[in-house]
Amino acid sequence: MDILGIAAIPVITVICYGFAEVLKATPMDNKWLPAICIVLGAGLGVAALFVAPEITPATDVLTALAVGIVSGGFATSVHQTIKQLKE
Repeated sequence: MDILGIAAIPVITVICYGFAEVLKATPMDNKWLPAICIVLGAGLGVAALFVAPEITPATDVLTALAVGIVSGGFATSVHQTIKQLKE
């Protein structure tokens, strides 16, 4: 697998992180952000499989879901890490 074969992972993470940052500016309760990132990541993982299969390590829908879920969850972890480093 070449480096392009895993490009979907950081792309999904960045999209989920950015979407969460936008949602934080709304009156919505922030406790929902991790779940939203995971669901968004799952959708993006499956979308990547069908739209650009050359950038994802997944070869089937279940693996694409897993890649997306982990990437979306990682976006929440990145946010928490940045938050802790600032404190």
